[in-house]
Amino acid sequence: MLLMLAQWIAQDIRAFNVFNYITLRTMLAALTALAISFVLGPVMIRKLTIYKIGQSVRDDGPQTHLIKAGTPTMGGALILVAIVITTLLWADLSNRYIWVVLITTLGFGVIGWIDDYRKVVYRNPKGLSARTKILWQSAIAIAVALYLVITAELPAQTDMIVPFFKDVAVPLGVTGFVILTYFVIVGTSNAVNLTDGLDGLAIMPTVMISGALAIFAYLAGHVVFASYLAIPYIPHAGELAVFCGALAGAGLAFLWFNTYPAEVFMGDVGALALGAALGVVTVIVRQEIVLVIMGGVFVIEALSVMLQVASYKLVGKRVFRMAPLHHHFELKGWKENQVVVRFWIITIILVLVGLSTLKLR
Repeated sequence: MLLMLAQWIAQDIRAFNVFNYITLRTMLAALTALAISFVLGPVMIRKLTIYKIGQSVRDDGPQTHLIKAGTPTMGGALILVAIVITTLLWADLSNRYIWVVLITTLGFGVIGWIDDYRKVVYRNPKGLSARTKILWQSAIAIAVALYLVITAELPAQTDMIVPFFKDVAVPLGVTGFVILTYFVIVGTSNAVNLTDGLDGLAIMPTVMISGALAIFAYLAGHVVFASYLAIPYIPHAGELAVFCGALAGAGLAFLWFNTYPAEVFMGDVGALALGAALGVVTVIVRQEIVLVIMGGVFVIEALSVMLQVASYKLVGKRVFRMAPLHHHFELKGWKENQVVVRFWIITIILVLVGLSTLKLR
């Protein structure tokens, strides 16, 4: 909206042409989302507290978590509000990719909101059944995949790019692209959700990865930079940098309230939506393998749960003291802040490795 206004004013005042630059609007989006979250955050936390939208805590988990019972949850709605408002303000709304990521993010957010609402309002500890959540997640992911593959204009928009190797791309075809997109979006969404178990643990890696994806999106959407770096040129993908900037800004502001000791938790409404957002942006800019690298913390958290469940069902033994992995380290004696900060450090390293694929080819 503000971009359209700036372009209209620029007809008379040329200085307003500066708002056509994606880099400027990305920074403004981050600052706008940050400001919106800082303003609305305390209000939302008070409302959640008044309506007793509180977090339940597992009895079999670390005993230090028992004091967290009743902490307001569903705070991820704050992040979504900031992202949506900011993206509508600063992004080019004629860009189809912007609408793809917004609809996907909100779709997964609705699934998470219903799940959280049933848990904290109806006092149903199970919320939505796992089958129902996967069903709706699958429907959205497959619809997005089909739309992207049908509207693809270049082979590069559907090939799988192999990092660290120049000009290595694997043609996927329609079926392969849909399957890969499905697993990236649904897998990332649930991996972020599983990671969201300690104060600030999931949101900071999300912020860092979204910042890196903003760089990938901008470069992939710029024909000169894409050619120079030997990455696939994706027309119009650069606008996604604005969305990623909004996500990073909103996430950073949320961390202000979510850092230890947390005043509010994201809940599924935030975790599922943010994971899906990272997944769909990654698919559009064709960096699925890089996401696995940068999101290594999310990957190992999800794998720890899968290994724990598989081991217990097959041989009746647990691989970890408790899954997801962050609880395992807590039960081994690590302080909550130690687990969180160390996982952040690992993510910083992995994000830098992911960014290095831009040049190491």
